[in-house]
Order: sequence, then structure tokens, then C-alpha cells
Amino acid sequence: MASEKVIGIDLGTTNSCVAIVENGTPTVIPNRGGYKTTPSMVAVTEAGKRLVGHIAKRQAITNAENTVYAAKRLIGRKWHSAQVRNAIATSSYRTVEGPHNDVRIVLREKEYSVPEISAMVLQEMRVIAEDYLGEPIAKAVVTVPAYFNDNQRQATRDAGEIAGLEVIRIINEPTAAALSYGYGRNLEKTVAVYDFGGGTFDISILEIGQNGVFKVIATAGDTFLGGEDIDARVIDWLVQEFKKEHGIDLRQDRMALQRLKDAAEKAKCELSSVRETEVNLPFIISSGRNEALHLQKVITRPLLEQLSTDLVERTIDICRQTLADAELHTDEIEEVLLVGGMTRMPRIHLAVAEFFRREPSKGVHPDECVALGASIQGYALVDESQEMVLLDVTPHALGIVTQGGYFEVLIPQNTTVPTHRQKIFTTSRENQTAVKILVMQGEHELAEQNELLGEFVLTGLRRAPKGQVEIEVTFEINADGIVSVRAKDLDTGLEQSIQVTATSGLTRDEISNMMRNAGDHLLERRSSEEVEVAKQEAERLIGEIERLFPQVEQIVAQSDFGREAIEKARAVVDRAKIAVEKRDLASLKEQIEGLARTQRMFKGVVAKTL
Repeated sequence: MASEKVIGIDLGTTNSCVAIVENGTPTVIPNRGGYKTTPSMVAVTEAGKRLVGHIAKRQAITNAENTVYAAKRLIGRKWHSAQVRNAIATSSYRTVEGPHNDVRIVLREKEYSVPEISAMVLQEMRVIAEDYLGEPIAKAVVTVPAYFNDNQRQATRDAGEIAGLEVIRIINEPTAAALSYGYGRNLEKTVAVYDFGGGTFDISILEIGQNGVFKVIATAGDTFLGGEDIDARVIDWLVQEFKKEHGIDLRQDRMALQRLKDAAEKAKCELSSVRETEVNLPFIISSGRNEALHLQKVITRPLLEQLSTDLVERTIDICRQTLADAELHTDEIEEVLLVGGMTRMPRIHLAVAEFFRREPSKGVHPDECVALGASIQGYALVDESQEMVLLDVTPHALGIVTQGGYFEVLIPQNTTVPTHRQKIFTTSRENQTAVKILVMQGEHELAEQNELLGEFVLTGLRRAPKGQVEIEVTFEINADGIVSVRAKDLDTGLEQSIQVTATSGLTRDEISNMMRNAGDHLLERRSSEEVEVAKQEAERLIGEIERLFPQVEQIVAQSDFGREAIEKARAVVDRAKIAVEKRDLASLKEQIEGLARTQRMFKGVVAKTL
């Protein structure tokens, strides 16, 4: 048996999901509404109350400026990056530049970091699991897109920490899906996982071995390509059509934009099962003459396919390149797994089937398999009896900056981790006594196009002509994906090293403060849930007593004792109503006892006359 429970969380762009392995069986945990996925949405109300999930989504239109969706597209990114500029141009909520060149989201005049917003969703997943299991949960395995860089992964770890979770492993979403597919099935297959979700696209090729070995051969993707982009194409079309008709740009109105977003997403989903659907948004905006305008358009499946053709083709191009990197042909892929909500779109299903020349597998649930795979990994990490080995790869090349601003790769993309590589470089200047090592991650040959992970300086080099001092640089990646870099002067043995700690754009103090705030919110939420439960119980008893009042009065009103009992019962109900209004937990608990006694007495009186 596993020594402690570890949950698996799929922190998605559009929806999130949580799972656990119980008695050897991976299980998705439903939320209180019975849904197996929860919208990755966060809102703050006018009263300052925080809302997460379905309740946040339900009020998104009336509170558009203070409702956050698709925060995952911003996590671990720099404020000036093209992706951030693109995302904030189409969002209804306000963003500002943070103190560390990161992104901050403004809700009700308060600034939140992106990991803090993601932590609210992770905390919701934790609460769902704790309510289901009836015990506290401290550890989790959280999934990320395979193509996330180190900063995005670290930001996700920080989000887990803020949510009060120890993230014992970060694993790639396609790898998690493959674990869910192959776990306990004793398979021996080469599979491709095509993962097209709300915000990101990944493709991974894996070998699943009979002895429980899951080996990733190659992975690639685009962390800014997903269902959100297809929604954006539909929104653009609706905006243009409306502008042609009325000369008004609906993007200038936040509430109209949120209604368009909801309608576009709904239409896209409906067109997976029907040939055409109507977008009908009455009173979308007022004209200059104070005349209410309506938007009513029919969208067909061919139109949706036409609007998103290039996006689907981009995913297939990435698949083609990944197969080439893996040195495999399509006929060597024995199974294709479809993961992510977008794979329900018929055009995507067809494109994948045409490219891989086989019908994709129905062996995994596109919305649930990633969380299930994460829970399997968590179970294997704490239960030593589990004979499962996961060999993943580094999704991006790692190296250093060389003279001329070029990127010299030491660990190529798709290298199995853990690994280490070393290379000898020579000094580039006469009498050079120090060398700066800039550690980079990415695929571009120009260093500035890649992500800077860290830097350090090796000093005390002997003075020598240009190119005569040899520096040995060693890169090492452990099983957790932690990168260490060492530089050594081969003449003197002088050495300097760095453990590359990716940054989410948050300091330790900020993370500690956010953890405290999240903990306070959880206590407040637990207490408010307790009040809500007591309030509902009191209201139920009040309703039942008031329903029985006429019958009981008729039966006992003839005696003084009976009239006195009725008066006492009315007083109990009145006191309970005051406690319900005040939402005072201690008083509610006290009144529930009195209500329960009164209800039993009333039921007894009625039963005697039957």
C-alpha cells in the first residue's frame, strides 16, 4: 500500500482535473457539482469574494473585467514577449508589468501574479480531493505542456507551493496521457500522443515496454496554439461581420467581448456534432442613438474549418518534424492517442488520421487521461512496490552563448534525462582572466532568441594569448529536470558552478506572503462552507416545521399546554431565522438542535393522529 496519498492534477488552460489512485485503480475525482473537470477560471466579486471554477464562469459576462481565464498562457512568460502581447490584446481583464518583468493581473485594483492565479485553481483541485477523501492532502504531481521551458515549469511549481501543495514531480501532459493508456496493460507499443488543448499543442512519441518502462523518444509543440486561438478566429469573424453591418467594433466593450468569447466557444463545441449553429446575442451593444443592437449569425462547420485551417496544419507540421527527429515513419507508429478537448473537432480527427494513416485510438478520455496519468506517477513515486519507469526527454536544447552571440548546444533537444554532457571551449581574448558563462535554453542558433536560464563567472584564469586557455563546460540534468552547469579551467583546475534555478518572476518573500494569503483564504472558505452547510440544514428544518404548523395547531390548539408548545415552537423558528440571516455558526448550531427537537415533536403529534 502507498504510504501517503498523492493527487495528480492536470492544470489546464480551459479546464482542470484532479485524480488519485485508490486500491490500485486511477480515479478522477468529481467536484461538488458532480463534474469531472472544473473551469480554470478565477474571479473577484464587488464584495471582494474570490470565486473559482464553475461559479466564476457563471458570472464572467457580468463581471468580465475581474474574471481571469487562460492564465496558463501567461505563466512563466516575460511581460514584453510576443505571446503576452497577443494574449492581453484579446483578454477582458487588465494586466500590468510586474516588478520582475513578469505579468501581473489586476482584479478589483489588486495586482496578482500569474502563479498566484494558477494557485487558486490548484487549491480548488486540492479542496475537491480533500472533500472526496475526507483527509488533508499535501503532495501532488502536476502536469505541464511538454514544450514548456524551465521558467514556465518553475512558475507552475511555485503555483503548487502557494496552494499549499508539495509538487513532488512535474510531468509532461502527453507522457501522463501515455501512462494512463498503458498502465497495468502489459503493452509493448510505439505510440504517438497528439495533445491539442485549450491553450497549448504537444506531440510526443513514446515506446511503452512490457516491463512498465515508458520511454519518450521525441517531443515538440507550441505553447501558444490551442482552442483559444480557434475561438479567437470565430470572435474575429463575428466582430468583422457586425462591424460591416453596424460600423461598431465590439472589441471596445469588455462585456460584449466576454459574451462573444462565450458564444464562440459554445459554437465551436456544438459544431463537433452538428453541421451548423446559430450565434444569437440580443442587446449586445447600444448604438450612438441609444438603440439596442443584436448579433445574430449562423456559423457552419465548413466556415469554422476554413477559419482554423492554418492552425490545424501547424499541428501537423510539428508532428511531421517530431517524427523526423525521432527517425521514425508513420507506419512505425502503432497507436495514436488523442488528448485535449480540441481533438473532438471532426477536422482535427480527420487531419490526424490522414497524417498517421490510421484511425486514432479510443483508449483514453481526452479530458481525464492527463490527470489520471499524473496520479499514476504520484502513486509510483510513493509506493516502492510499483515497478514503473518513466524516461522523459528534455524538450528544449540546452547550451551556452559563444562569441558573436551564437548558441552552442551541449544537450540537444529530445535527450533522455537524467544526462550529462561536456565540451571544451577556449578563451576569445588576449590575456583574458575571467569568462562569463550564459546558460540558455531553446532551438534558435542566435542566443538572444532563446531563454536565459542563468549565468556565472569563472575568474582567476592565467593570462595567455587568445585561444590558449581551455575551459571545460559540463551540463547535467537530474531526474527532476534540475540543470547544473560547471566550468573548469583545465590548466589550473579552477572551477565554478551554478545550479540553474529557473525563475517564475517571484521572490521567496513574495511566495511566502502568497502562501499565507492562500492559507487564510482556505480557512475562511472552510469556515464559510461550514456556515453554508449549517444554514442549509436550518432552512430545511424551518421549512419542514412551517409545513407541519397548520396540522399541529389544529390537533393541539384546544389545550393550554398545546397553545404554549405552539408559541415556543414559533419562538424557536424566529430565533433560527435570525441566526440564518446573521450567518453566525455558533448560533446556527444551537438553533439547529432546537429546530430538530421541535421537528421531532411535530412529527410525533401528527403521527399519533394518523
